Amino acid sequence: MTEIKDLQRICSQTRRDIVRMVHAVQSGHPGGSLGCVEYFVALYHHMMEHNAENFDPDGKNEDLFFLSNGHISPVYYSVLSRAGYFPLEELSSFRKLNTRLQGHPTTHEGLPGIRIASGSLGQGMSVAIGAALTKKLGQDSHLVYSLHGDGELQEGQIWEAAMYASAKKVDNLIATVDANGQQIDGATDDVLPMGSIEAKFKAFGWETLNIEKGNDLTSVIEGLEQAKALTGKGKPVAVILKTDMGAGVDFMAGTHKWHGIPPNDEQLELALGQLEETLGDY
Repeated sequence: MTEIKDLQRICSQTRRDIVRMVHAVQSGHPGGSLGCVEYFVALYHHMMEHNAENFDPDGKNEDLFFLSNGHISPVYYSVLSRAGYFPLEELSSFRKLNTRLQGHPTTHEGLPGIRIASGSLGQGMSVAIGAALTKKLGQDSHLVYSLHGDGELQEGQIWEAAMYASAKKVDNLIATVDANGQQIDGATDDVLPMGSIEAKFKAFGWETLNIEKGNDLTSVIEGLEQAKALTGKGKPVAVILKTDMGAGVDFMAGTHKWHGIPPNDEQLELALGQLEETLGDY
């Protein structure tokens, strides 16, 4: 089990990876990626039982993760690489033609750690439910985790899947919502207000819990451990993770404007000046 101080070092380095990757090709999504760093680091370096050295797309006898909001691939790639799934140097190929690190995760190039192509919003929960049911049928006691954007919940397929998961007692699934209140066109409440996300999941028959400090590593770990304790009791589990889009870089934080905009040279230097290099840049 990795110590909190070591996990925090990974978080800082992951944020450096994100802004450097997006800047290098002047393309990508830094805002949501920065906001979800603590979640990904807690998941891959603390919570999940997974096998980076011998990646098997089927994922038998290990915990699985599915990223539904695939546009935040920079944080996903950074964490996968630093968890040992593929060489760190490959991060420099992000979003370049004919590489394995496309803007949205894909499977046709066989990048270790990636089990589905994602980024067409609304589909990830359905896939995660299917994987969770497969584990039940195979007598595999491991868990399935998924991540979704709060703006993504405006997609109807999410709620069809949520209804199905509770009806079929898919209680080995922990679906987390990145509740940063922002989406590409503005605040979620301005684009399409959804009311209480927690109340909606409860109404659909899910166990729910909130992590109010989604950019505090200790809070995220404690919350995910509480979520894990709720599994196996007949209901799927929804975690509402309150994050700050752009967290860690002051001029990017708390606004939708950095949803899909890369930093220029000057902005990159400003961002890196706020993020300690702890493990070495790629």
